[in-house]
Amino acid sequence: QVQLMESGGGSVQAGGSLRVSCAASGITSDDYWCLGWFRQVKGEARQGVALIDLEEEWVTNYDPTVASGVKGRFTISHVHDKNNDLSILDLQMNRLKPDDTAMYFCAAKRGSLCHSDYLYTERKFEYWSQGTQVTVTS
Repeated sequence: QVQLMESGGGSVQAGGSLRVSCAASGITSDDYWCLGWFRQVKGEARQGVALIDLEEEWVTNYDPTVASGVKGRFTISHVHDKNNDLSILDLQMNRLKPDDTAMYFCAAKRGSLCHSDYLYTERKFEYWSQGTQVTVTS
């Protein structure tokens, strides 16, 4: 069973940095996995922020998919915690802007490589975290 548990987030002034982290259990090595970060402002649609492919991340010069509005400011990364058998997905957010204020969710999709259009098709992701609030004040 796949479970995603977030930590991090909080409030920061514009120009500052925050990191959100997601510990994923049940991410097995016998299948393809696409992990991602999405965000949602209350009353608006959920937006894709960044994706990372657990198969392709080992390829030299692999470049995760990052939404154009945060490219150069946000970095997605993944490590496997062998001791606890967890996939740790991080989103480092720098030079934050008030427009980055949202609830941030991590998500996992099983069974295929990541495609960049998955940023716009959240329904393809079967597993979701509970969300953590990021607030950027001006």
